[in-house]
Amino acid sequence: MIKLTARQEQILNLIRDAIESTGFPPTRAEIAAELGFKSANAAEEHLKALARKGAIEITAGTSRGIRLLGQHASRSAPASATPSQSGFDSLPQVPAALLMQLPLIGRVAAGSPILAQENLEKTYNVDPALFSAKPDFLLKVRGESMRDVGIMDGDLLAVKKVDSAKNGQIVVARIGSEVTVKRYRRTGSTIELLPENPDFKVITVTPEDEFALEGLAVGLLRTWH
Repeated sequence: MIKLTARQEQILNLIRDAIESTGFPPTRAEIAAELGFKSANAAEEHLKALARKGAIEITAGTSRGIRLLGQHASRSAPASATPSQSGFDSLPQVPAALLMQLPLIGRVAAGSPILAQENLEKTYNVDPALFSAKPDFLLKVRGESMRDVGIMDGDLLAVKKVDSAKNGQIVVARIGSEVTVKRYRRTGSTIELLPENPDFKVITVTPEDEFALEGLAVGLLRTWH
């Protein structure tokens, strides 16, 4: 096992704490501010060193594209954690008896429950150990509004059905006939759905909107081509 420096351990703990409290990893600027670095570049160098040692994985081009790896991610990752990413083509072989079946939701028919038969595209057999909590279904991601946390168009988001969420968690929400993946924030009676891409606007839920939480993101699957 490669030994980490005290500073690297400190940064790992900061990443874990951010994921557990807000649902997503910190930006380089947030790490720099928390640890008193003069610039975000200093944080970037420490992150690169952690990546070289196999403690984290960095997704290029995203401000929060940090994922804890192996034993470094083992501190009881909660359902609020940023979805872990796995490629179908790189998954280890798991005995069929240990796999779980998850329905894939494609486009959601207006007015229908998200798990209604008309919304189901197919079923996948997956290893439940891939996820921070047991999911109920997979949702095909459409668009780039969550790009900066590594959730890309075409990814399959593993979702656990819930009817409430904490600020900062990544949720699947329904507004009218539209289903969207966003970061949840509630202030008093005001609910906002926040994108992780500056090209997209914050969605503010109004009292007139037909709004429902469909679930909480607990993992991510990606097919590599």
